Parts: sequence; C-alpha cells; structure tokens
Amino acid sequence: MKRLAAAAALLIATPAFAQSEPTSPEPAGSDEIVVTGRGLSAPPGDAAYAVATLGADRLTDAESLEDALADVAGLAAFRRSDSRSAHPTSQGITLRGLGGNASSRALLLLDGVPQADPFGGWVAFPAYLPERLAEARVTRGGGSGYAGPGALAGTIELTSGGPDDLGRLGLGVDYGSRDSVDAFAVASAEGGPGFATLAASYARGGGFVPIIAEDRGPVDRAAPYEQASLALRGVIDLGGAELQANASGFRDRRDRGVDFTAIKSDGADASLRLVGRGRWSWSALAYLQTRAFASGFASVNDARTTVTPSLDQYSVPATGIGGRVELQPPVGANATLRLGADVRRVSGETQELFTYVAGLPTRRREAGGRSFTAGSFADLSLELGRITLDAGGRIDHWSLTAGRLIERPLAGGPAVTDLAFADRGGWEGSGRVGAAVKLGGGFGLRAAGYRGWRLPTLNELYRPFRAGADATAANPGLSPERLWGAEAGLDFAAGHALSLRVTGYWNRLGDAIANVTLAKGPGTFPGVGFVSAAGFYRQRQNLGAIEVHGIETDARLTEGDFAAQLSWALTDARVHAAGVAAPLEGLQPAQTARMSGSASLGWRHGDWRAAVTGRYVAPQYEDDLNSRRLASAVTVEAVASAPLGRDFAVEARGENLFDARVEAGISGPGTIERATPRTLWLGLRYRLR
Repeated sequence: MKRLAAAAALLIATPAFAQSEPTSPEPAGSDEIVVTGRGLSAPPGDAAYAVATLGADRLTDAESLEDALADVAGLAAFRRSDSRSAHPTSQGITLRGLGGNASSRALLLLDGVPQADPFGGWVAFPAYLPERLAEARVTRGGGSGYAGPGALAGTIELTSGGPDDLGRLGLGVDYGSRDSVDAFAVASAEGGPGFATLAASYARGGGFVPIIAEDRGPVDRAAPYEQASLALRGVIDLGGAELQANASGFRDRRDRGVDFTAIKSDGADASLRLVGRGRWSWSALAYLQTRAFASGFASVNDARTTVTPSLDQYSVPATGIGGRVELQPPVGANATLRLGADVRRVSGETQELFTYVAGLPTRRREAGGRSFTAGSFADLSLELGRITLDAGGRIDHWSLTAGRLIERPLAGGPAVTDLAFADRGGWEGSGRVGAAVKLGGGFGLRAAGYRGWRLPTLNELYRPFRAGADATAANPGLSPERLWGAEAGLDFAAGHALSLRVTGYWNRLGDAIANVTLAKGPGTFPGVGFVSAAGFYRQRQNLGAIEVHGIETDARLTEGDFAAQLSWALTDARVHAAGVAAPLEGLQPAQTARMSGSASLGWRHGDWRAAVTGRYVAPQYEDDLNSRRLASAVTVEAVASAPLGRDFAVEARGENLFDARVEAGISGPGTIERATPRTLWLGLRYRLR
C-alpha cells in the first residue's frame, strides 16, 4: 500500500528517423526490475516486417506529430490539411494506399492504448505533443495480432518519454505568421523507486482563408484555431512489477472559414499498466477514454455571397473502455512467445439539429449505438542462426448493439424517423507469418503474409452527414472490412552509417467501406433529405474490394554531423465494384495518391542544429468517381536552432517555405480548399540540464 500511495503522489506531483531493429527482450533468468515506463519489448520476429522508427530527435524537430509521421511515405490522413485547419472528422490515418474513407485503417496506440476516436475513428492530433514522446514505431502491413484488432493497413505505436528523453525541464514558445503562438512545457522528476513526467502544450492562431483566392467570395474569412493538451504520468517499481499510471486531456477549437462552422473537441484518457520483467514477463493494462465533440455546418451559394446554417452537430459524446493482458513465458533461448487477450467496449451517439428553414432548425436527430470486441492472441518468434521466423494470430468476437436513428420535429409531434437496428455479431480471425534472413555483407531478405480486419465505426453505421452541398447516408448493415496481404523486402545496412530498406507488397481489402455516389441533386433522397443541384447523394457501402500493389523505399545515410533520409512510396490502388457501385470499377480510391515521398538533410553539432525537408504528393481524387482531381504538390520545411548560453536556444522554423498551393478538397461547384500556406516561426527554447 505504501508503494501504491507513493505512485499516486508521484503522478500528482508532477534519435532521428531510422529503419527499426527490434529491441531484444530482457534476458531470460533475470528478475531484476528496471523502471523504464515502457511495455514489453517488441519480439525478434518483427524483423520480418516493414518497420520504421521515428526517434525523439525527429519528433521534436517536427511542427507536430502528424508532420513527423509524414516522413513515413505512404502514411497519410484522409485530407492533406493538418489539424489546425482540417475538419477533425477527416483525420483518419492509413498506410499503403488503403484510403477512400475518413476512418482510420491503421491502428494507432499510445503506451498500448488505442487512440482513434471511439465514435468516428478519426485521430485527435492536437492531443499529442511530440516533445513528450520517446519514439513512434510504424509497422506497415496488417494482421498484427498482439497489438490488437483494426490493424488493416498497419500499426503505429507511440511511446511516452521518460526522464532520459524529456530531461528535467524543457520550455518553448514560438510566435509565427498570422499572429500564431505555439508553446509547450515538459518536465520530469525522479524519486525513490520511480519517476513522474508532465507535459503541456498550448497553440492558437488567426488562421488562413481555406478557399483559394480565385474561388473566394464575401463570406470567406480566415479560420482561427486554439488547442491545448496536458499529460501526467507516474511510473514506480512495486517490488516485482512496474506500475505505469497515465492521465491526459486535450481541448481543440477551430472553424472552417465561414460562419456557423465552429468546431469543439475535448477528450480525457486514463490508463493503468502493470509490467513484470524477468523469466516470466507479463503485462496488464486497463484504460478509459471519453470524448466530446460538436461541429456546425453551413451551406454556401455558388457565388459565395451568402452562407446559411445547414446542420448543428451540437453534441457527440463517446466512450471507450478496455483492457489487455499479455504473458511472455520462458520457452527457450531461441524462442519468444507472447500470449494474451484484450477487450474493448465503445459507445457513442450524435445529437444534431437539421433541416433549417429561414435560418432556424426544424428537426432533431439522434443516432448511435455500441460496439464490443474481445479477442485472444499468440505470437511466436524463432531465431535460428541467420534466420528469424515469426507466426502470430488472433481470434475475435464482435458485436454491434443498441443501434438507433431517431428524427423528430422540434415543433412536437410523432417522430419522422424511429429506427432501432437489429443487434448482430460474429467472429473474425487474423494473423501474420514472416521470415527474415541475414545474407551477410549487411544484406538481408524479408517476406511476410497477413490477414486483418476492421469493424465499422458507429459513425459509419448510423450517422448521415453533409460536406458542403454533398450528403452521405449511413448504412447500419455494413460488414467488417477484411484484408489479405503479402510483401517481400530487401534490407542493407553498413553499420550505423547507412541503411536501406525496399519493400514490394500486395494488399486486397475486401468489403472496403466507401462513400458511394448514387445520384446528383437536386432531389430528396432517403436518409439525408434534400440535396441541391450543386451536390451529390452518397451512401456508405461495402465495395467488392480495393486492390493495391506498391513499392516502398526507406534510406538513411549518416556522415559525421550530417544525416540524410529518404522515404518514397509508389502505389497502384484500384477499386473492384459491382451493382450500384459498378461505375467505380477500376478507379482510384478517393484521396489516394499514386506517389508520395519525403527527403531531408539534417546537421547537428553540439547544441547547433539545422534541417530541411522536402515532400511530394502526386495528384489524387477528391471523390469516388474520380471527377474532382487534386493537383500534385511539393512543399519544403526547415528548422534551425542556435544556443544562447548554456541552457537557452533560439529556434527558427518555416513550413511550406515556397508557399506552394496544396489542394486539400474540392466541393460540388468546383470550389478548391487549400492546406497550410507559408508559415514562419521564431521561438525560444530553455532546457534545464
């Protein structure tokens, strides 16, 4: 009890991009507890898969977490806009061209806890201050059994930093273009058998006008934002096990550059994890997530001279609760076995005012439900000289319950729509097998195959929505998405100076969920009501499949104080569809670029550092019919830091230095929305050594 009390008091009181080499587990036979704040080590069998790691140096050099993740070619959010200007519901993340949907198809974890929004599957990027993280580990390819269900396109594992990563105290404040402020603080304290960390951030800005200059009208204005986050963490040795306690929260305010489009997003997370290391390694995790979301939507005429409210999504509460247990028994010097089980329960609903007449809503909508998954998994790695083998699998039971859609007139009277959807459930299997061979001379070969699955989100199942003049109906009958994939790769490493990784892959995503165009307005359509002549009527549907072939290349070269990095992805993604979706056959999935990449050059000498990064994204389509083409874009960003005495430094940053036009969306009448223009920052850093 004294150690538990100490853990509570402790909590309350207070390397660059590289190809990953899986960390070896703790030596068998050692029962010594080393307080690390981390979970169980990645198994040796991960060497068979396409893994890349962003170290603490790269994360802190980046403007945001999403900026750092952009270094991994093929990893993308649904929109090109970042979390200061994009609508939060468009920020689902995916890998390997498996786009076409705003819900995440990659599994994002922070210290083992799933991070996607429980209701909609998008990612609240303002919640993650890069300076509080030790690393981000990206595994391309699905079927990661021990990480959890939902890893269709891959897994992104974020790890919180400890005192060695954060230092005793770090402070930073930047002032930038358009009256923007960005500030953060990180701190750690070590005491007795553990440590505590604190991280906080605050950002606000006047924003830019999202619509490009030639398409703007009198209703368009800058879109301001204000965001904040706070994270507390305590880690303590309980004498045979390590207790990790986490509590965090975020606040996000932004709008879309016209009246009636205010967005509010808040969240709070808490988790407890016990980790035992030694001959019998084990882990037990429990977590709770709460989210509150609200968003206004507006209708703008073609001339952009008038704007009227069209929908007020005034409350979207959601909760995720779950846990997992893992056991790593001693099975031999050359083998690593992980066994475990996990469970997750999600509930959420949307409450909306809609069907506006003379600027006032006339109806109210409630839509939502619950989902549940429970699974067990096993993963075995074998190290046989130069050969590493891995096989893992899991079996999951899922259920969807209490689904409903209710629409009532605000003036009173009977419900216009009152639907209670049948409960349903099923079983899904997933897994992966892989092998890696060291050929000598720094060369190695990899090959893997996998199967993954994803349950539709409550948002996809039950909530109709509008984006500009377009309207999309929900579909409570959606089936889970199921993916089969295979890959092969060549690796080369020359010590720590040079590394190269090339991977070719094939993925087939069956029953892919997409927003399928069914008709063009004007007209009144089921599930959404009236759609104007400028809009399209769509419904979420399971397509036959999305099939993807691609090649990924990651390379890094270090020479003295200099480091160069390249990440490139070439993707050929095609839709297979029939029935009402037959017009989509052979087209590219929406918001999926055929090519993307980044290249950077960094220099670091003592406390002096500088880096420049260029990024390219090929043309892609806004819509499923491939009728609205977003142009390619090349952007350049840079950062430089110079010491001012022992503990202070001045830092300058630039985003989109050449002010390239990055097209992020096209609305029904052809109006183009852009991502962040040139943004310059100047700031001060303090680090207590």
